Amino acid sequence: MVALLQITPWHWAAFICCILFFLALDLGVFHRRAHIVRFKEALAWTLVWFTLAMLFAILLRPLRGEKEALEFLTGYLIELSLSMDNVFVIALIFGYFRIPPQYQHRVLFWGIVGALVMRGAMIGAGVALISALSWILYLFGLFLVFSGIKMLLVDTEVDPEKNPVLKMARRLYPISPHLDGQKFFTHWNGRRALTPLALVLLMVETTDLIFAVDSIPAIFGVTREPFIIFTSNVFAILGLRSLYFVLAGAISYFRYLKVGLSLVLVFVGIKMLLAPHDRENPLWFQLHIPIAVSLLLILSIILCSILVSVIVVKRERRDQEKRSASE
Repeated sequence: MVALLQITPWHWAAFICCILFFLALDLGVFHRRAHIVRFKEALAWTLVWFTLAMLFAILLRPLRGEKEALEFLTGYLIELSLSMDNVFVIALIFGYFRIPPQYQHRVLFWGIVGALVMRGAMIGAGVALISALSWILYLFGLFLVFSGIKMLLVDTEVDPEKNPVLKMARRLYPISPHLDGQKFFTHWNGRRALTPLALVLLMVETTDLIFAVDSIPAIFGVTREPFIIFTSNVFAILGLRSLYFVLAGAISYFRYLKVGLSLVLVFVGIKMLLAPHDRENPLWFQLHIPIAVSLLLILSIILCSILVSVIVVKRERRDQEKRSASE
């Protein structure tokens, strides 16, 4: 049997350097000047990031085994699916602050850089916590079941006036009432001030932090391997910018996506509750669900929720056109 590649700090460094190179290339070359990201451009970038993620999974199979390759795919799918819900919240934030389309990419770029740092810290803390207290995974499972039910019952609202981070920013720093191109800082009334674009960036960062509270525990239900957790998160987040410009104009076609995401969270939570985490004190109802089964079930739930959404919306529009024609 061929020995599997051992992940070393050099592999972490190489992966992070590659990501930083792609980010620098994105901002410094392809999006150096502010412009409106059209659907075709966004779709092309979405396919680029998706293809890179799939190539990474293919590379993992001979290096780390089929199990970890499937774990990466499952984690990537969970993170990407939850990112889709994040996309719709970001669209509400941009709409609330009336941010012109040509400036939105810059906010998303720096928002994603911040998200990568925050999620990396959360993953590191989660791994350390689980290593010390393996039973904490049962609490994660209960939290995911609760979060899934809450997502199904509670509507998402965007109210910047209740955001504590924005309240603190307004107290500590003057806020310009007007945009200054794609700048986050400007001069207003003779003082250095934050622009509304900076407030939007803070909102995007705090929103991603809220979503990460669900998504990070969810991926621990798939794998405990830090490198797999981090890389699947990174690829999902990197595709978030282009995914936003692909989906933002078609929000109505994803009406039941939240139902699918809530079911995914509940399933992963139950999977964590049934999994044998503590070998010294096993529970009588332990059940191991194979990673391939988890991947297939999660993919089916997401695709079914999107398919039902599209069918219902098209039927409603067709009925509306018939009523308009008859009048």
